[in-house]
Amino acid sequence: MNTGIPLEYFLILASVMFFVGIYGFLTRRNLITILMSVELVLNSVNINFLAFNKYLFPDQFQGQFFGLIIIAVAAAEAAVAIAIIINIYRHFTTINVEDVDQMKF
Repeated sequence: MNTGIPLEYFLILASVMFFVGIYGFLTRRNLITILMSVELVLNSVNINFLAFNKYLFPDQFQGQFFGLIIIAVAAAEAAVAIAIIINIYRHFTTINVEDVDQMKF
């Protein structure tokens, strides 16, 4: 089955997105950029699921199913994380990771 774009291109794109997300997660100090880095990692996993499903099992929908589950989990994770970040900002007036060092207020 010829789809026009080789599987390797999808894997390279997903790998680059994954490692950019890991780099951003480990090096950034702002909570919003850390959240965006986690979203990059989740989206790279989505690309892998969809690409492997398209090339290995084109008549089945497991890749799309897992992709939709990851999108739903990412949306819930983003909503909870943004609520936590807003609460942290209200108490500390900063969203830098190094400035938030207390569990109780």
